[in-house]
Formats: sequence, C-alpha cells, structure tokens
Amino acid sequence: AHCMVSGTGLTHRKSSANRDAMHQLDGAVSSVTDSMRMYQWGAEAGHPDPGAIGVQPEWFYKGSGAVLRAHGDDLNIPDFAEDGGEEPEIAGAYVVGFDGSPYRVGLVTANEFSDHRMERRNYLYLAPSKLRCCAIGPELIAGASFDSIDGDVRVERGGATVWSQHITTGEANMVHSLANLEHHHFKYPEHRLPGIAHIHFFGADAFSFGDGIELRDGDVMEVVWKGFGRPLRNSLSVARSRSQLWKARPL
Repeated sequence: AHCMVSGTGLTHRKSSANRDAMHQLDGAVSSVTDSMRMYQWGAEAGHPDPGAIGVQPEWFYKGSGAVLRAHGDDLNIPDFAEDGGEEPEIAGAYVVGFDGSPYRVGLVTANEFSDHRMERRNYLYLAPSKLRCCAIGPELIAGASFDSIDGDVRVERGGATVWSQHITTGEANMVHSLANLEHHHFKYPEHRLPGIAHIHFFGADAFSFGDGIELRDGDVMEVVWKGFGRPLRNSLSVARSRSQLWKARPL
C-alpha cells in the first residue's frame, strides 16, 4: 500500500515501432500514429540541457506494491485478460524522504509484463492492459551507470529457447534522459508523499509479441542485463478459472 508501481513507454525505437504497428487501423498505414508522434517528441526534446525541463513522456500506472513479483515467481495471466507477454526493462527504485524529496535507491532488472493483445484491440485500452503483475530482481544495483546497457531476453518452452533477442537500454539508447523521466514522474505532489516507495519502469527495447510469439502456460521468461547481476527468470501461469462478475454491494 506504500509503494507505487508505474512506467514510461515509447522510449526505445524498436518498441515504438511495435506499438506503431499495433495501432495502425485495419493494417492501413496512416501518416503518423499517436505512438510515433510521442516518440518523435522525445527524440526532439527528451534530452534537455542540464537544469532544463524536457518534453513530457508517456506515463502509465501498474498498481501498488501488491503487483510486484520476485525472481522465480510466476507471472500470471488473469481470467479477464486476453494475453500476457514479457517486456524486458530496467526499473528505478525510489523512496521519498520525510522532507518530500525523492531519492533513487538503485536500478534493477525488470519484466514489466503486459497484455499486448488487449492493447492492440484499441489504444485506449493501454491503461487496463498495464494493470498486471510484474517482476523485479534478483539484485538491486546501487550507483549503477545508466548510460548504455546491453542485455538479452529469451523465452524458453520445455527447456528449449523459442525466441531470443539482444536488447539495449540506457540514456544513449533512449529518447528521454533519466533526469527527464524522473522529473516528470516526481513533479506531481501526490508522488512525493513522505515514506512512499516507487518502482518506475523505463521502457523496453523489444518484446516477443512484436515478433508474433504467443506465450503459453509454463513458458519461462528470462531477462539479463550486463553488469546487473543474475538473470531475472519468471514462469508464465494462465488462470484456469472462469471470469467472475463482481458486484459492489450497498452498505
């Protein structure tokens, strides 16, 4: 309850291209989608001079700390979801001091995990498509450089790799600087409440859904970043129950 989990998308070229393809209407190529327009804004003004404020990035809410999973935990597709897929990222871990100032504790390997099929149905479903569990760990890196970071992501099925990709992140590979992302997250007074922790995802370079891969129950997702310790591994779990109708009862 004292942790906010959120993120920023459209920070990497590859994922922006995947998002752009998802949001083309009926396969027809439009001039510029909102996704590519926001990406371009970042390319033009996401790395402001020191002390200056850059363009506002995309921002989304994932949930409270209850959505966080650890290395080795399952990431589940709930009964109301349409899909679930990995998003290999790095996330910042923060705590707000008693003076209301945010402090970065460190950076951590992360799997943001989203419902890409739901998002593809309509761009306005982006918000609910992000309301899923996600994983961080297994190690928190204090004082890590966020300049240019190389990594790998893979999906394993029955012990064999069915998809893999070399990935990059860090400021040299993103259209927003870390300082700009942090400013636009913590500019809101409600995000600077003393004693609150924050996990904020910085965006993905690639994900298997963009290559037409559909994850199955039991698949293992692995994310590893050079210099960030051991790989983060999580299994996919698909809910077996039927979707339940929830009613609010009057008091």
